Amino acid sequence: MKQLISFFNHPLLKLPVFFGLLAGGLCFIYFLVLYSLNIMPLGNKKVLDFGFQIIMMVAAVWYYRKNIGHGFLHLWEALTICYVVNTVGALLTAWLIYLFLKYVDPTVFTQYLDEMRQLIVSTKGRLVESLGQKEYLSVLKGVDRITLETLVGDEISKKTVLAILPVLVISLLFRKQDYSLYNPAPDAPNRSKSPKS
Repeated sequence: MKQLISFFNHPLLKLPVFFGLLAGGLCFIYFLVLYSLNIMPLGNKKVLDFGFQIIMMVAAVWYYRKNIGHGFLHLWEALTICYVVNTVGALLTAWLIYLFLKYVDPTVFTQYLDEMRQLIVSTKGRLVESLGQKEYLSVLKGVDRITLETLVGDEISKKTVLAILPVLVISLLFRKQDYSLYNPAPDAPNRSKSPKS
């Protein structure tokens, strides 16, 4: 048990989990702000909450490099930090939204489904032309299969896909090592000198 606790005490896990919880909290606050302004909080405007994920990823990587890495950061450390922040943030946001829609205001979810149906019906001509009648009907029936549980999975999967490019960019920008291919680490063998035969 002590070994498990010490594993979760490691800064490479503890720090991004903390920043991920902050990201999830900010995303949920954004959801509540949209809700209070009578803007559909599950619609297209909700995607903008991913900005909080990016801000927290940058903050976590910067903090780790400054305070734990003492100015240095490996690429794998930056990638790990960003993905943990993003995953924890997405999980927290998804479950908080799920609990809100289930216990506080379930009408938001039914309104969201109604708006989706109306959008599909209003663009029927274009959809039938591009997809065909059979596929159009399949898309329309697909709305009825959406549940609160699928929304949770959708939130996590969307943010995982959206994070791929920002995580790579952030990791490359903040990566800083005290050695490179041309300046090997002090304990690494000098590869430029071939062994004498």
